[in-house]
Formats: sequence, structure tokens, C-alpha cells
Amino acid sequence: MPRYGDAVDSMMSMRPESPRISEVGLTEVHFTIRAITASDEPSMAGLLEKLWGSRNVVTRGVIYDAGKLPGFLAVEGDTVVGLLTLRYNGRECEVITVDALVQRKGIGAALLAAAQREARNHGCARMWLITTNDNLGAFAFYQKQGMRMSAVYPDALTKARKLKPQIPLIAENGIPIRDEVEFELDLIVPNNQL
Repeated sequence: MPRYGDAVDSMMSMRPESPRISEVGLTEVHFTIRAITASDEPSMAGLLEKLWGSRNVVTRGVIYDAGKLPGFLAVEGDTVVGLLTLRYNGRECEVITVDALVQRKGIGAALLAAAQREARNHGCARMWLITTNDNLGAFAFYQKQGMRMSAVYPDALTKARKLKPQIPLIAENGIPIRDEVEFELDLIVPNNQL
């Protein structure tokens, strides 16, 4: 079942080099991070349908067509193993989706590192994202990446379900999906020493 919140349930610490190798046990994943191009749109549409139930993603009461947003892909050969989409609003960068199709290999961390570099290049002072109250693994992951929980929006999913009815009421872990939780990264403070 597609999730409302992001698909990053838990991942390893940030290692932004690309290309890179991440080892866990005997399994290796070789991937590179690259910018999304116009030619990626058809394959992204199918991937977003699979991960999110549609190309549309709701955050803070606004619906976005994630298939038309800029961002990054993690690729292993010709296979997409991760996806991050984002949008800019003045000096802020909002991460709309982040998905690692292979967990615990550093893919999500590498995607976020690429987004952080791109946001700084665009002159952004802040990078932020929304997840949901049920996504406990993401809470740990984002904090390990230097992000801070900055806001909780109680019962935000009531409004979000009016825009996107496919959002489930209960997560796979049994937690009712009710609230949006915002995480942010200050891009001005050196080395994220908040």
C-alpha cells in the first residue's frame, strides 16, 4: 500500500560521495546520484505511482505533481534505486519526496546530501520537508542527517485526504496517520552546528 509520508524508514549515516559503494554484510550496492532530466519523466511517473499511489503528493495542504519537479535520482547501472524531488520558494528548499528503493545502503543520505548542495547553490538558507507521525524510522534518519524537528501540524491529514483520498488512515505499523511533522536543516550555520 502506498504511504503518504516518505519511504525512508531507516537508513545509514550520510556519506555523500558519488559514485560510491556501501557495504552491509556481503551485499554491495554501487550507485551514482544524478539530476533528474526531462527524459526521466515517463519512468518517474510509474515509480511515483508505485511509491505514492499517484504522481501527486500533498504537503502542508498543497498538492504537487512530483513527476514535474526537479530533483535527483540514485541509479545503479540503468536501474533507479532512489528518487528525491524538491521545490524552491525564495530562500527555502522543500524536499517533496525522498525514496530509497534499497534500504540501509546510504541512498537516502546521498540523495539528501545532493539536495543540500543544490539548495546552497540556489542561495537557500533553509531546507525542509514534511513526513507523518507514523514514520518513526524517518524521524531517526533525518536527525542523523543533521535535521531538526521544527513543527508538528496536528490533524493535517484530514485536509490532505480531501486533496488525495488514497492516503491511508492507518500505517503498516498500526499507527493512525494524523499529523504532519516538519524537519528542517539550517543551510547558513556552518557544519549544521545548531
